[in-house]
Amino acid sequence: MNNAFYEKMKKIRVFLLDLDGTVYIDGELIGDMKNTLAAVRASGRKIVYLTNNSSRTKETYVERLKKIGIWEDSDAVYTSGDATIALLKSRYAGKRVYLMGTEKLREEFLREGIILDEENPEITVISYDTEINYEKLSKVALFLKRGTAYIATHPDVNCPAKEVDVPDIGSYMKLFEASTGRLPEIIVGKPYRFMGEGIKSLTGCKEDELVMVGDRLYTDILFGLNNSFAAALVLSGETTEKMYLESGMKADIVLNSLNDILPYLR
Repeated sequence: MNNAFYEKMKKIRVFLLDLDGTVYIDGELIGDMKNTLAAVRASGRKIVYLTNNSSRTKETYVERLKKIGIWEDSDAVYTSGDATIALLKSRYAGKRVYLMGTEKLREEFLREGIILDEENPEITVISYDTEINYEKLSKVALFLKRGTAYIATHPDVNCPAKEVDVPDIGSYMKLFEASTGRLPEIIVGKPYRFMGEGIKSLTGCKEDELVMVGDRLYTDILFGLNNSFAAALVLSGETTEKMYLESGMKADIVLNSLNDILPYLR
């Protein structure tokens, strides 16, 4: 038992849960996850599924979580796409945006009043686009070379998958850096503070009332540290114990999986 983490847990009101590598991998739940999540809720704490994966919208995630049997009406979803929309509304209201993203994300941007422009944008936003093609890549390169503002929804290099992790937006960034010499001026999602402010607004919680649980050091755990949230690393996804020890990063607790959180819910 980690006594320091146990004491921190007494104040925790909300669990911020990463999805890929933490709750499931390729849609397959990790261990006895249904009962673990039920125990978190039974302890009086809320669950917010917090993901950097901007290929899906909040509504798509809710449908998926219902399908695999882990959604309750008291839960919430917050994605890097949601955080990017909030950023555009607050800092770039009325600006024209080229979005490299899935059709679902494009629909979400339009519903939220973001002006999308395929020909003469002022801002280029890249997201985790699982429907990417060469036309989209070419347009991003063109607009970046023209000098548009450049925003990325999140920094993840790979997305966890069963056989092998697949390229995520961080890999796209390297491509565009090689092609245009540019890196994003703003990266919105975990581990950055803009997403943390969005979470505090969504939940109404103070920093010491939130715990971030995830499998990635440079997004999930660093997000917790950057925002003064408790940080729980799980070894069920990307990070191994060796990677953690070599990182020099200090999580509040390291668990084999989220299922090992049960003793700390009392």
